[in-house]
Amino acid sequence: MQSVSQKRGFTLIELLVVIAIISLFSSIVLSSLSLAQAKARDSRRLTDLRQIVNAIELYRSNNSSYPSTSGSWWGNCAGFGSRATSGATAYVPNVAPTYIKVLPTDPKPIAPNNCYLYSSNGSDYMIMAYGTVETYSSANNPAPRPFDTNEADFAFYTAGAAQW
Repeated sequence: MQSVSQKRGFTLIELLVVIAIISLFSSIVLSSLSLAQAKARDSRRLTDLRQIVNAIELYRSNNSSYPSTSGSWWGNCAGFGSRATSGATAYVPNVAPTYIKVLPTDPKPIAPNNCYLYSSNGSDYMIMAYGTVETYSSANNPAPRPFDTNEADFAFYTAGAAQW
């Protein structure tokens, strides 16, 4: 009497199908995670800018003017002076550490010219996340820069600075 031996296991095709399905699911999960991380960074950018605005307004209430950059754009990235995050040489001068502990920096700077920027002539100001917004287009931007319809920068500003 011959015994029939049955082989247990999976065929190569079955293993390849399972690997392909797992790869597909992992790519879907990773792309969703990447989008969630980008949205979280954009949310942080808005929060950072609002905190800076509060500090700027506190400075103004004590000094009767906004911290001035003489109308120049100051930032903490290489393209805009690599300014500090505290003190008189900070990208918003003389605000930190008195009105805010330290000026925040962008959670993921994309290029040497993309960062938080500030400009003021003393009577008006604009603070913005320049070139780093990841998930908003200019059409759905919660804090748009008024004249710039091509960029999705977040900007907070006084009425006199709207056209900067």
